[in-house]
Amino acid sequence: MKTQANRKSPLLPALRSRNYRLFFAGQGISLIGTWMTQIATIWLVYDLTKSPFMLGVVGFSSQIPSFFIAPFGGVFIDRFSRHRTIIGTQILSMIQSLTLAILALTGAIQIWHIIALSLFQGLINAFDAPARQAFVPELVEHRDDLANAIAINSTMFNGARLIGPAIGGLLIAHIGTAYCFLIDGLSYIAVICGLLAMEVKPWKIVVIDTNVFQRVKEGFDYAFGFPPIRAILLLSALVSLMGMQYTIIVPIFAEEIYKGGAQTLGFFMAASGVGALAGGIYLATRQTVVGLGKLIALAPGVLGIGLIAFSLSRFLPFSLLALLLVGVGIIIQVAGSNTVLQTILEDDKRGRVMSFFNMSFLGITPFGNLLGGALADRIGATNTLILDGIACILGYIFFSRQLPRIRQLVHSIYVEKGILTTTQH
Repeated sequence: MKTQANRKSPLLPALRSRNYRLFFAGQGISLIGTWMTQIATIWLVYDLTKSPFMLGVVGFSSQIPSFFIAPFGGVFIDRFSRHRTIIGTQILSMIQSLTLAILALTGAIQIWHIIALSLFQGLINAFDAPARQAFVPELVEHRDDLANAIAINSTMFNGARLIGPAIGGLLIAHIGTAYCFLIDGLSYIAVICGLLAMEVKPWKIVVIDTNVFQRVKEGFDYAFGFPPIRAILLLSALVSLMGMQYTIIVPIFAEEIYKGGAQTLGFFMAASGVGALAGGIYLATRQTVVGLGKLIALAPGVLGIGLIAFSLSRFLPFSLLALLLVGVGIIIQVAGSNTVLQTILEDDKRGRVMSFFNMSFLGITPFGNLLGGALADRIGATNTLILDGIACILGYIFFSRQLPRIRQLVHSIYVEKGILTTTQH
């Protein structure tokens, strides 16, 4: 049976596990709805305010809870059932999306509604994102399939990132933003059904004497005391602060520079999604975690070049190509970092370190959104993206110089886990 399963899915071994298949199917449907809501929210905010700064404020409010709450969410995730936690967060996310849909359908929606609901979703994500990432090792029946499962997650996320904005752009243009929110809310039903259908081992509650702040400190000391983890977290923070600003600046290019509408914005977001999907597929078909360090180092450089090229381009096909590079750079950095972290982490600290990873990525992004919105108001969208691109290229140079030392430290862990032999380098 094992040989037959391998023959059927030699490139995607994680799909041999029933629980992971259920997770994959449910998340795949829901993530399309999530990306539709994201583009609809961006478009609605800009349509209501015509303000780059307000785009930054909404982006800030949706992700700032991850910065402050994620470390405590990590402690919670290390102590309680990740399966039940995710079911709860998905139900709350469904309520949030349906509330947004009702307000938009009735015409009562105002900017403060969007900010308040974005804060609520950010609070949910502070628990949901690290819980989902820490839950993946429980979903795969074979430990060797973990890297493939993480890569498939990234591919699925960015496949939805490709499809969701494209569908969202068409829906916004023809029937309005409200229906994007409604479809997103209903799509959570698929995730919840998939989670309830899983056969998960009972969670063993560990009695711990230390208080929550000591647990956070213990996780922090472990993460930032080990150079490979520290370097990955700092690089992710840089990409989040500077590299992700393009998501709130792209609407300005779509409407003011290209004189387009929601469909143009959909094309831009879909182009970065194509790049991310291509990068995700590449990661999903890699046979080993070995060698990902070089790619993680290179990715911010690719991202920086893409941002600078997009900022200077006034030719639509070239702009789409530049955003494709942006998508490749982001997915390789984020998914590659996730894979390496999940491979080298100690199991009892997984939830806390993954919460720090989400803090470095999702938690720093709101500060980048505020900074990007403010810079776009002061120096213009073009100059802002050029500055972002330069910062990402500097991050590539810095991380590359640390790579030899990081490789030495990680090598012993790979040997211990059987990924490498003592003679391999």
